[in-house]
Amino acid sequence: MSQGPTKPIYVLNGPNLNLLGVREPHIYGKTTLDDISRSCADLAKAMGFTVVFRQSNHEGQLVDWIQEARTEASAVVINPAAYGHTSVALLDALKTLSIPIVECHLSHLATREDFRHQTFVSKAATGIIAGFGAKGYELAVQAAVHLIAAKA
Repeated sequence: MSQGPTKPIYVLNGPNLNLLGVREPHIYGKTTLDDISRSCADLAKAMGFTVVFRQSNHEGQLVDWIQEARTEASAVVINPAAYGHTSVALLDALKTLSIPIVECHLSHLATREDFRHQTFVSKAATGIIAGFGAKGYELAVQAAVHLIAAKA
C-alpha cells in the first residue's frame, strides 16, 4: 500500500509489557518494547501508515485509548497482556469500534497455563496473532493494513 489514510494504527500494550527484555525472557524474549515500537513504526511507514504506540499498566488508561481510537485510528493492534484474561471493560470498549482490531500476544497462549487459553479481547478482535514473539507485532501491523485495505 503506497498511501495510507491520515489516521494512524494504534498499537496498545497492557501491563508489564514495559518490562520486556528483562521479564521472563525465556517466555517473552529479550527484545524490548522500545525495539518493538521502532520496528512497528518502520514497517508501518514502509506501508504508508503511521503508528501511535502506547503502553500502560492501568486498565482504565487502555479503555480511554481504545475509546480515543474510535475516531482517531484506522485500526487497533492490542496486546492486552494479563488484562486479556480478566477485563470485560476492555472487551466492552473494543466492541464499540468499527475499525479492524488485531489481538497480539508474544507467547502461544494455548501452550501456557489453562487460564491463559482464552481472552475476552478475542471476542471483539477481527483476528489474533500469537506465539511469534516480537515478530508478532510486525505480523499484526501487516494484518491491520490488510484489513484496512479490504474494508476500503
